[in-house]
Amino acid sequence: MTQPLLLTLDQGTTSSRAALLDSSGRRLQSCSAPLASRYPADGWVEQDGAAIWQSQLQAMAALEQLLSPEQRRAVAACGIANQRETTLLWRRAGGEPIGPAIVWQDGRTAAICAQWKREGLEPLLRQRTGLLADPYFSASKIVWQLREHGAAAAASSGDLAFGTVDCWLLWQLTGGRRHASERSNASRTLLMDLESARWDGLLCEALGVPQALLPELLPSAADFGTIAAGLPFAGVPITAMLGDQQAATLGQSCLAVGEAKCTYGTGAFLVINTGREIRRSSQGLLSTYGWPDADGRATYCLEGSLMNAGTVIQWLRDGLGVIEQADQVNALASSAPARSGLMLVPAFTGWGTPHWDPLARGLLIGITRDTDAAQLARASLEGIALAVATLVQLASEAMGTPLAQLAADGGAAAADLLLQAQADATGLVVRRRADLESTSRGVALLAARQAGLVADLAAWRQVPGEEPASRFQPQLGAAERERWLGRWQEALRRSLTWHTSAAPSTAAAPSTASTTAPQP
Repeated sequence: MTQPLLLTLDQGTTSSRAALLDSSGRRLQSCSAPLASRYPADGWVEQDGAAIWQSQLQAMAALEQLLSPEQRRAVAACGIANQRETTLLWRRAGGEPIGPAIVWQDGRTAAICAQWKREGLEPLLRQRTGLLADPYFSASKIVWQLREHGAAAAASSGDLAFGTVDCWLLWQLTGGRRHASERSNASRTLLMDLESARWDGLLCEALGVPQALLPELLPSAADFGTIAAGLPFAGVPITAMLGDQQAATLGQSCLAVGEAKCTYGTGAFLVINTGREIRRSSQGLLSTYGWPDADGRATYCLEGSLMNAGTVIQWLRDGLGVIEQADQVNALASSAPARSGLMLVPAFTGWGTPHWDPLARGLLIGITRDTDAAQLARASLEGIALAVATLVQLASEAMGTPLAQLAADGGAAAADLLLQAQADATGLVVRRRADLESTSRGVALLAARQAGLVADLAAWRQVPGEEPASRFQPQLGAAERERWLGRWQEALRRSLTWHTSAAPSTAAAPSTASTTAPQP
């Protein structure tokens, strides 16, 4: 008899994945489908909402085709993980989006966020949400779409629905019967009070977001409904949803306070478990909801966010043509000398932690006559590692103690040179599991616990049959590390506020209406 199996849907920025795991955490099958982004103006990143759903549907259908009838009957629960902050608005009646999905990387709302800062709203946002006034988060994207599409009246009357990608997928998977989100994604919108884990009416009023737009807010492990008839895996209950970075942290078994992981995906995200305490940072780190423990109490996290990591490798491949396949970057970069003086600051769509500068742009500095493709590839990987090293330093200061080690996952983490550079830049041991797909493992684990298939979240620390983790030891002395990081900080400073206007010449940004900041 086949043991109970778990379906996971991992909807990311560049692809959608569907995977099947058994109740011991072993990955049995997985399928993926690509997802394109559009870049209609400098700093703008958007996707088609229908394409997001079709990409996920394609991956689900391909996976179901691989299963035997017995395996299909054994699928006991589904968990959903997703790219966070990406914002969709759609009509409740027919389910059609009113415009493109505005992707988390998008910086078009910089003027709206600047207006909020001028109005004195940022202290309120920091105190209530653990975040700050930045285009990264969903609220300004909602405001922009309502203005751009003249939809404020429809939103206030309840004709429109807002959702991050988890909510959008749930709507589609349940045939439009469930308009719901969960706390890890909601904590990235600027609209959820972090302590109460509820939508905050004061914030909605201050930012100009009609509460009628918002989905039902559920715990991250809950009864979200079942997959509708006519879809792949019809009838399977959906028992967990998590933002991708929280899911990856859980999938890396960062269950103790101070344990940390970095995901090297489209962006790079350092997440540190802070337990039941909301840790606040004055250095640009974010306080965020993690996941619920067995008693339903919140596990919180600190997060450092960088907008570009894997996109750097895509740029080398698709923009410059210096590699044909992403997995070639490690060999090419390894043929160049380390720390040659060439530095790449990957601020393609602005900078996240600690500067939160949507006007920053990428910088390549130190070019000489003999600079070649190999040196550029190495500088690209080292630039990612150096950017993350800054996050590690800030996290150690916020936690009051150095991090012990760093778990690594995500597609770009397959490059040995990147993780060796990460160890050298931080002085930490970097650990990489054989299975880089920690996101799907984490949400599957939460779904399994909710479905009663595992006793606790420590159940998958050791997965049967999984190869031992690779470990990258620091090989750089402290003095040389400090010199390297100092040069990096100088290069980063030169990239900041380069783009002098957030509004592209092809489409003027809507004006922002003045509002009065309510007092907390």
